[in-house]
Amino acid sequence: MLPSCSFRAFGLALALTPAAMAQTVAFTFDDGPKLEATPRLSPTQRNAALLAALKQHQVQAALFVTLGNGADRPEGLALARAWGEAGHLIGNHTVTHLDLDAAATTLASYEGEIQSCDRVIRTLPGYRPWFRFTFLREGNTPEKRDGMRTFLQATGYRNAYVSLDTSDWRLDEAMRKHLARHPDADLAPFRTAYLAHLRQRSEAYRDLSRKLFGRDIPQVVLLHHNLINALFLGDALQQFKAMGWTFVSPETAFQDFIYTLTPQRPAPGQSLLLSAARSLGYRPVGWERLVDDGEADIQALVKQGVLPAAP
Repeated sequence: MLPSCSFRAFGLALALTPAAMAQTVAFTFDDGPKLEATPRLSPTQRNAALLAALKQHQVQAALFVTLGNGADRPEGLALARAWGEAGHLIGNHTVTHLDLDAAATTLASYEGEIQSCDRVIRTLPGYRPWFRFTFLREGNTPEKRDGMRTFLQATGYRNAYVSLDTSDWRLDEAMRKHLARHPDADLAPFRTAYLAHLRQRSEAYRDLSRKLFGRDIPQVVLLHHNLINALFLGDALQQFKAMGWTFVSPETAFQDFIYTLTPQRPAPGQSLLLSAARSLGYRPVGWERLVDDGEADIQALVKQGVLPAAP
């Protein structure tokens, strides 16, 4: 564990952390519900497959709705409603997934998208005033960062932090492109890569939490409402069980003091644990694998001959 004096940016973080606990994990899904066409499964089938896997493993998850991906239309809103009706929680992920770090994105436009999304999702069962930053980026200037913190507090919204960030979206993108070229392709290599990626990230972020806070924290994992999770989420949940991790709801995970921290580096983003490390000037071993957006996993598929090398 790092010296407690290193945590001056977090006030009483160490003093208020509870005793060590068994490793738990809460599941959250961004960017849903998507109505775009994908190989193998229709939008309705993808949604149903995700919900079925969660039900089989008795997991209560949270869906962070990006309104423009489908919930602004009756058929997409019905898919989001199905999550609430199944006992899952619903949070806010803007309308168009714009990037607060982009120079062209103003604080006012970003806040406006949150409010527009809120007007729709607050009608759904399972609604919570939780906001998940797009790209996990909290603004490219202190003014945007602090402005958003003021806005969230004024509107009663929680920053729905992620501690266990993944690049499942990158593997999903590669798999869909592969299927476009080879519709009957064997997807076993993508399943293997996906599960290995989740294990590597899980172990790395667990190790980082122990180094920063001296204990296991309830991890909040970020996945996406996409094809690769629709196909293999059940396998992922089984893998977490085999690793000895247990499932908790996002609401339970967010009760941990860790999720009230506000790292003070100029523009925090990505995993809360990475933001904390950056605030402290701490660079853990294996840092590159946590910020490579899954590039190592893609290159492994290239070496296996599954994917073509980049031109």
